[in-house]
Amino acid sequence: MIFRTAIFLLTALLALPAFCGVRIDHWVTSAGARVYYVDSQALPILDVQIDFAAGAMFDPPGKSGLAGLTRSVLELGAGRLDENAIADRLADVGARLGGGADSDRASVSLRTLAESEKQEAALQILRSILQTPRFDAAVFEREKTRSIAGLKEALTRPQGLASRAFWQAMYPGHPYGRQATPESLDALKLADARAFWQRYYVARNASITIVGKISRTEAEKLAEKLMAGLPAGSVPELPALPTRPAGSIQKIVHPASQSHIHIGMPAIERGHPDYFPLFVGNYSLGGGGFVSRLMKEVRDKRGFAYSVYSYFAPLKQAGPFQIGLQTKRAQAGEALAVARALLEEFIRSGPTEEELAAAKANLTGSFPLRIDSNQKILENVANIGFYGLPLDYLDTYQQKVSAVTAEQVRQAFVRHVSPEHLVTVMVAAD
Repeated sequence: MIFRTAIFLLTALLALPAFCGVRIDHWVTSAGARVYYVDSQALPILDVQIDFAAGAMFDPPGKSGLAGLTRSVLELGAGRLDENAIADRLADVGARLGGGADSDRASVSLRTLAESEKQEAALQILRSILQTPRFDAAVFEREKTRSIAGLKEALTRPQGLASRAFWQAMYPGHPYGRQATPESLDALKLADARAFWQRYYVARNASITIVGKISRTEAEKLAEKLMAGLPAGSVPELPALPTRPAGSIQKIVHPASQSHIHIGMPAIERGHPDYFPLFVGNYSLGGGGFVSRLMKEVRDKRGFAYSVYSYFAPLKQAGPFQIGLQTKRAQAGEALAVARALLEEFIRSGPTEEELAAAKANLTGSFPLRIDSNQKILENVANIGFYGLPLDYLDTYQQKVSAVTAEQVRQAFVRHVSPEHLVTVMVAAD
């Protein structure tokens, strides 16, 4: 009897799917905004995020920093409410605004209780921010001054200098490579921010993600209301991506005792079929912490660095592959040589079968932790929506990781990471 029960339980467990995925419903509002909805009834919480293709890559020439400054000012006054009134009303209903701007997008998010009265009060504020931002002149000048001060401070730090120079070297002549300066920020006018909002914060340029205790019908009404006051507008065209940069080494003088080193090149865009081979392979190269080759060789065997890493950062257009480390300035050249040699060997040979098995086990085993809260589900689904990934992306993630072969990793690295095109930036190197 016990044996039959054990067999029954084992058979039942084997019949279960390896992962119960996140069901994503998708539709388009009457104004043209894309909506991605996940019904999550476990908690009395509603999360909403609106992403616009309005990141730094859309800064007009000569106006670097405009996208970030526009997003900063957006929530600091809307309709009849100034920034203090908005903060007070959100606090009264236990809601929280979030979001920001990066290279590709600008985001506005809201977390609120699902209770109808509090939810409606919070959503009214969100609608006002999207549809009738105040763009107060005094607030704009204050935020611009803060941005300039923050940038000037960042320009004194070796890490900030290294990152800016690295992106400029990887993307010459492309918006990804343009960097805000104190002068470009100081030249921005309130009219610039308002014009940027009018051009890019439009319905057809929006991706709405809704996760939480809300029905599909209610979610449809919510999305329509959010976009009701915005013009339909259009999706902006992406600028042409330049050819791969020529390999180069740039050294920047700085008095720091530690040298900051960045190595990389433009590699892959979101949704590319080579993403999973690159992602899995990079775990063995430099993404797996203490088990990665870079960590073992650069830190453990030679003591060149406390931390060394590598990663792929896919974007709307080909985002970078990067190796990063810090080391004593006197040994920066040796550390760089070791890192490059390890990368070139990995491109030639790929991971061993043991490395590949360990990478797959970690990436598939840790995946449920990436979607174990509404907030994490929101972030993942927002990425799916904004970048146009398949709706079953989360359902098939573990399967695609498990299917990667060592030869696929090697071929993908050969296609996307070329030693002759690597740019290197070293700050505080002798």
